[in-house]
Amino acid sequence: MPQMIFVNLPVKDLETTKGFFGKLGFSFNAQFSDETTACLVISDTIFAMLITEPRFKEFTKKEIADASKTTEVLIALSAESREEVDVLADTALASGGSPAGEPMDQGFMYGRSFQDPDHHIWEVVWMDPAAVQAQG
Repeated sequence: MPQMIFVNLPVKDLETTKGFFGKLGFSFNAQFSDETTACLVISDTIFAMLITEPRFKEFTKKEIADASKTTEVLIALSAESREEVDVLADTALASGGSPAGEPMDQGFMYGRSFQDPDHHIWEVVWMDPAAVQAQG
């Protein structure tokens, strides 16, 4: 079985957050979701557990970071093309997300970022496969 990652993120309003990511084209695994948690499927091995703040608090003794004031994590996703970066970022911004920084364009690498409704920062990055191979 391949190794998987489950990123756990606290959310204020689960339905708002689910609606946001649904508009971005992501799906949810109902088997690992309930009224307090939604399992966002990013790929076959990458998931984000979107957990209401009261439920999230059951897993930690620490305070939950206010992501509108402090950065607790940067989540970076790869994209197949520059166009895919733009489509995902533009859709996020049109669906209730907010900008998280300026676009980054280094020619062989292009990326944009946005904040989801809970202010978690998502970066979407494309890298030219030829540039990646040249470094290997």
